[in-house]
Amino acid sequence: MLYDKDVAMSDTTTADPIARKARPLSPHLSIYKPIPTMVMSILHRITGVGLYKASVLVAWWLVATAMGPGAYWYFDAFISSWFGVALLVVLSWTLIHHMLGGLKHLIQDTGTGLGRDFTTALAYVQIIASLALTALVWGIGTMVN
Repeated sequence: MLYDKDVAMSDTTTADPIARKARPLSPHLSIYKPIPTMVMSILHRITGVGLYKASVLVAWWLVATAMGPGAYWYFDAFISSWFGVALLVVLSWTLIHHMLGGLKHLIQDTGTGLGRDFTTALAYVQIIASLALTALVWGIGTMVN
């Protein structure tokens, strides 16, 4: 059951500036200055979610392959379109970036490389290496094809 004092305490539009300053500010992303390690941590989580959602594409490929040439034609038409190729490029970057982040976490779980300067440098290396490896994979893939 709410009392008048409970309603007043939860009211954020109070005119009393002292009461508003006394309330703690819950930390959220908009009050922190983005730093490379924070951005890479967020990207690692986003790429993990993206890879999870991309499993639908892998399932479609497997089902289409099992159902025969007619069903596979639809998958091939989609994946061969400009949108499908762009999706594959993004998904390959996502996989490579997430893998590099996982390797970084594996190394740091041993207690190695936990200094501020090293982790910041590793964040820059991770983004540059993921972009370079994606370009390398697609460059080799287009030469072979």
